[in-house]
Amino acid sequence: MLDIKYIRANQELVKQAIKNKKANVDLEELLKIDTQRRELLESSESLRAEQNKHKGPQSPEQIEALKDLKERFKALEKELKEVEARFIELMLKIPNVPTEDTPIGMGEDANVVSKTVGESIKFDFPTKTHWELGQELDLIDKERATKIAGSRFAYLKGDLVRMQFAMINFAMDRLTDPKVIQQIIKDNNLSINDKPFVPVLPPYVIKTDIYRDTGRLNSEEVTYKLEGDDLWLNASAEHSLAPMYQGEILDEAQLPIRYLGYTTAFRREAGTYGKDMEGILRMHQFDKLEMESFSTKEDGLQEHLFFIAVQEYLMQQLELSYQVVLKCTAEIGGPNARGVDIDAWMAGQNKYRETHTADYMTDFQARRLQTRVRRSSGEVEFVHTNDATALSQRPLIAILENFQQEDGSVKIPEVLQKYMGGMKEISKK
Repeated sequence: MLDIKYIRANQELVKQAIKNKKANVDLEELLKIDTQRRELLESSESLRAEQNKHKGPQSPEQIEALKDLKERFKALEKELKEVEARFIELMLKIPNVPTEDTPIGMGEDANVVSKTVGESIKFDFPTKTHWELGQELDLIDKERATKIAGSRFAYLKGDLVRMQFAMINFAMDRLTDPKVIQQIIKDNNLSINDKPFVPVLPPYVIKTDIYRDTGRLNSEEVTYKLEGDDLWLNASAEHSLAPMYQGEILDEAQLPIRYLGYTTAFRREAGTYGKDMEGILRMHQFDKLEMESFSTKEDGLQEHLFFIAVQEYLMQQLELSYQVVLKCTAEIGGPNARGVDIDAWMAGQNKYRETHTADYMTDFQARRLQTRVRRSSGEVEFVHTNDATALSQRPLIAILENFQQEDGSVKIPEVLQKYMGGMKEISKK
């Protein structure tokens, strides 16, 4: 959440953020409640001070006066509790303020392509989609998965499973290698610590209050809740990585902390009925390798740019053409100050499709989670958080479609071949 002092001092900026992010919250009501809350706090403290004056032997009149004070204090505390609850409810709805370079817009059309790398591949033979290739090569079975679990589930099989774990192992090897991290930083002219990532297998479930504090709990329409438990299935690894240090104070020497978390993610995908039903682009269940970091405020934006550089490095190593897309205000989400997508070219669909996203939260998320850092000066402040996709199942789609050959086989990107026992292509058995 934002600091209420910041909101008071920057009302027009916050009002614009609410409008540009299509947030459903009344700023005027929040400010009114805030004033009421402060007045009640002041009155409560005055009554408390008055009560403290009445010590020692008391006359009947003084005892009666003290009783009246206690009743007034009790009534005031009740009112304050109600006002505080409404204050917190409204505060949690106030979105983060976007960075100055975030395009203002109400939908995808306002997103800005900032860079295109590689060519949009065109084949001189009939081009197949990944779901056509998946069926012909016996790599994807959605029909049986639908029978077992319903729509938007799939059995991934054989060499496609091997390729997925090849991608994960490749990314793990590279992002835990200090030399690779140093080279990415150098190639992108970044001024940032070269600490490598630490692999993590985080919990797949999160408690309601913790999930809400991450700013990522998007209600039962998006996220799956376990019936009978105060637990939600994570919709991405960063959802259980971000709150790792909830309520803790880190030492500045520990930062940045960079994690590479691998989970199976679960999403309801409500509101996408009939959209992307074929193939494995938009699934209720998918595997994902996610980057998460905790840094100082000075390094927060650089860390965001570093994560994007990592994503580009991985895409280039996989020989995939892509675009870097700066997302507009309505597309980046409430907690984000800045959001960037990587969209890969997918020859079978003849379009770019999202494969990665990178989110910069400033201290918005950390304030809700009370994750702080003690600076070398002794000052304690909130950390800045970043998260971004390293690799999900979506690059598999781009590989199948962009590396297909006329005979129906699919070449394997060179960097993945050693992780697949030296295989160079996937073909019919």
